Amino acid sequence: MTTTTSTTSPTSTASHPLDRLTGEEIELSRAIIVEAGHVSEQTLFALVSLVEPHKRDVTAGATNLDRRVRSLLVERGSGEQTEILVSLTERKVLLARVLDVANEGQAPITMTEYESAEQMIRSDATFRAAVEARGISDIETVRICALSAGRFDIPGEEGRRLVRGSSFIQSDPQDNAWAHPLEGLVAYLDLNTGEVIDVIDTDIVPVPKERFDYHLDSWLPEPRTTQKPIEISQPEGVSFSLDGDVLTWEKWQVRLGFDPVEGLVLHQIGFDDNGEQRPIVYRASVAEMVVPYGDPSPVRFWQNYFDAGEYSMGKSANSLELGCDCLGEIQYSDAVLADEQGHAHTIKNAICIHEEDAGILFKHTDEFTGAADVRRNRRIVISFFITVGNYDYGFYWYLYLDGTIELECKATGIVYTAAYGNEAQRQRWSSPLGDERLGMPFHQHMFCARLDMQVDGIKNAVNEQEVVRVPFGDDNPYGNAFTRKQTRLTEEGGRLANGEAGRVWHIINPEKQNRHGFPVGYQLHMPDEPTMMAAEGSSISKRAGFGQKHVWLTQFDENERFPSGTYPNQNPGQGTITEWVQQQRPVDGDDIVIWPSFAMTHFPRPEDWPIMPVDRLGFSMKPYGFFDQNPALDVPRPKSGHCDAEGDSSCECG
Repeated sequence: MTTTTSTTSPTSTASHPLDRLTGEEIELSRAIIVEAGHVSEQTLFALVSLVEPHKRDVTAGATNLDRRVRSLLVERGSGEQTEILVSLTERKVLLARVLDVANEGQAPITMTEYESAEQMIRSDATFRAAVEARGISDIETVRICALSAGRFDIPGEEGRRLVRGSSFIQSDPQDNAWAHPLEGLVAYLDLNTGEVIDVIDTDIVPVPKERFDYHLDSWLPEPRTTQKPIEISQPEGVSFSLDGDVLTWEKWQVRLGFDPVEGLVLHQIGFDDNGEQRPIVYRASVAEMVVPYGDPSPVRFWQNYFDAGEYSMGKSANSLELGCDCLGEIQYSDAVLADEQGHAHTIKNAICIHEEDAGILFKHTDEFTGAADVRRNRRIVISFFITVGNYDYGFYWYLYLDGTIELECKATGIVYTAAYGNEAQRQRWSSPLGDERLGMPFHQHMFCARLDMQVDGIKNAVNEQEVVRVPFGDDNPYGNAFTRKQTRLTEEGGRLANGEAGRVWHIINPEKQNRHGFPVGYQLHMPDEPTMMAAEGSSISKRAGFGQKHVWLTQFDENERFPSGTYPNQNPGQGTITEWVQQQRPVDGDDIVIWPSFAMTHFPRPEDWPIMPVDRLGFSMKPYGFFDQNPALDVPRPKSGHCDAEGDSSCECG
C-alpha cells in the first residue's frame, strides 16, 4: 500500500548548534530587528537564515554557542538594502550594514515584487501601445513574467533594482499561456519606483494560437488502461529513524537542514564502521544553479536565471504529496522559513524521506565452490522539489548500503517558449514546434554543489586520477598494458572532467591509512558534459564562472558559501569562485571544499512539449579505500520473493 508514517517539524528550541531555525526563533529575530528601528511599512524581509557556527566549534563539540540569524531587508521605494546580524542569545542586533548594490549585488527577487510587477508593466502607456499594435485589445490577457535582469551595464540601469518582463497571452484562466508567447516585446521595470524605464519593441510576430492545455483532462488523450498498480509495502515499518533533525538509516547518519537559498542541506554525513562513526562530509548542498539561454536577440540576450541566488530555492520549495511526489512508506519534514514580513511560515512536507530497493548489491555464482550468492541493494532518499517560473527541479540525495553517496537533479516543468518571425532564426536558436512560429530556445541548466569535506577528519587532500595507455616496449611487448596516473592537487583551482582519460578525483585523508597502507578516501565521479557555452568575458560567464569547470577545489572559508557570490542578483561578477581561487591557497592536507559543477545542455525535443519528462543529471562519490573491505558483507540474504503471478513467495534467494 502507499502510506505515510508521519510528518515532523523543527523543534521549538535548538538542542544542537546546527538545528534549523524554529518559528519562535524567527519571530524573536524579527522582534529584535523591529525594536532596533530597522522595519517600516515598506520593508520586505528578502532573506532570513541561520548563521551556522564555525565548523571547528561544532566538530569540537562546543555547547552554548551564540545562536545567530542573518536577515536581508529591502526598503521598497528607496531601494536601500540592509544586512542585519542578530544574536538570539543576547537578544540584540550585532551588526547592520547597507549593501553596496553596485558591487555586491542585490537581494533576491521577492514574491511580493514579482506579483506586483505584472500590473506595473501593464499600466505603462508605451507597453500598452506596443500590445495594441499587435492586435491585442484586452491588456488583462497579457501575462508577464518579471524575470531577473542580469548585469550588462546598460546606461540608465546603474543602481536600480530591475526585472525584465517577457509576455504571454492567456485568453482564459485555463489557457496554457506558455504556448502563446508575445514576441518582440520586453519591458524593463524598476522595482523600487514602479517605473518602466524602457520597452524593447522589435518585430511584430503573430501570437501562436494552438492550445496545449496539458493540465486539463478534456485536452488530454484518453488515459491508457494497461497499467496495473505498483504498491510499495513495508509491513514491519521503515528501517530509518528521524530524531529531531538527525536521520539514521542502516549505518548512515546525517543531520537535516533547510536554507532559504539552498533548500535542503545535509550536515555531518557519517558512516558507522564497526561501531565507529566516521565522518565523510561536514556539509552538503546545491549552492547555486543558473539557466543561461543561447539566443542573442534583443529580447532574449539577458535571459540567465540564478534559481538559488536570484529566486531562493528554499523559499520556492513545494509541499509534497503522498503517492504523487513520493511513493511508499514516507516520512516528511516541514520547512519553517520567514515570509516577506519576517514572520514564521511553514512549508508543509518540504522534505521527503524514504527508502527504496536499488537493485542488485552484489551477485556471484562460483565455478569452484558451486555457491551462488546475491544481495539486494537499498538506498535512503532525501529529497525536495522546487518550482521557479516555468521549470521544476527535484534534488535527490541518495545514500547506499555500500557507502556510495549520490546527488541526482531532476529537471521537468515547461520549456520556455518564443515565437520567431524568421524561420532561419528559429532553426538557429531554438527547437521548432509545429508550423506556427513557436520555438523552444536553446539553453543550459548548470548546477554547482558545495561539499565541505571531512573524510575521517578535517585535513584532506585531492589526487586527480587518470587511466594511462602504455606504449609498446620492452615492458609491454604485446601492447595490452595500461596503468593509472595520480596527480596531487596542491593549490586551489578548477578542473575539467575527461571521459576519455576516465578522470576522477580521490579525496583522501593523508593522515589516516586503511589496513592496506593507503590513505582512506572517497572518489568523486563527474559527468563529462559541456561547460558554460557563453563566451569568455561575457556577463554571464563572469557571474556564473563556476560553469567553466567541472570541479572546483578551495580551502575552507566560512564566508565562501555561494559560488556566484552571496548576492548574485545584478552582481557584476564579484565575490565569486573564480576570484577565490586566484588566492592560490594551499589545499594539500588542509580543510577543503569540493564544488562539483554539472550541466545539461538542452536542445529541447518535441517530446519535451507541452510538459517535459524528467531529465536527470548529477554526480556520485564512492568509497575508495575508506573501508578495508566491502562494507555491505553483513547485509542478509534476501528471504523470499514472488516467483510467479499467483503470488507464490516460497522461493529463497541466494
